Amino acid sequence: MSRARTAATLFTAPLIAVALATAVAAPAGAVPRTPKPITCQGQGVDARAKVRARTETVIDAPLSTVWKLQTEVERWPDWQAHVTSMERLGHDPFRPGTVFRWTTPVPPNPATPATSLDITSTVRQSERGSCIRWTGPAVGEGLHIDGVHVWTFTPVRGGVLVRTEETHTGAQVDANVPYATEVLKQGLEAWLDALQTEAESRAGDHRPC
Repeated sequence: MSRARTAATLFTAPLIAVALATAVAAPAGAVPRTPKPITCQGQGVDARAKVRARTETVIDAPLSTVWKLQTEVERWPDWQAHVTSMERLGHDPFRPGTVFRWTTPVPPNPATPATSLDITSTVRQSERGSCIRWTGPAVGEGLHIDGVHVWTFTPVRGGVLVRTEETHTGAQVDANVPYATEVLKQGLEAWLDALQTEAESRAGDHRPC
């Protein structure tokens, strides 16, 4: 099953199963390792948020290709199935202050009915070819989320290491942190999966046979 499909079906998974899956205890005597925060120009996600997730992958494509895909937000619907509409406000280069509005469907889940999230994202920090941080509200029927999303892009052997971390705050997600966290994690993994697929496909098209 693809990550995108998993992310969609997660909303209908039994709540108890998600809670149990995210409540695995660490071995006795183990010291939990706190990963180094993902930041852009020294700024990271919301440190107070209860709902947070992060993931990473190495994409076998040039940094320029990965960066272009991620920052040409008006073209997200071309390669991200879960982005159903996109409007970039203004035509200036992608930089701090850039604002874009987009929508994504949300199937019914234990807390809210099926809805469509309307998201307004504002770029707060951006360093070309290195990192992005944006913030903004996501609003749907019975649902309001304030999000902070950070991305970093690092050239490594084999391509580009893409790391991302996001936090959500809001009454609905705070009411069931394990469930909301798993949903967020699956969403990030689906996004990276789509980015990797598209970037590597484009890179392959330009490689000699």
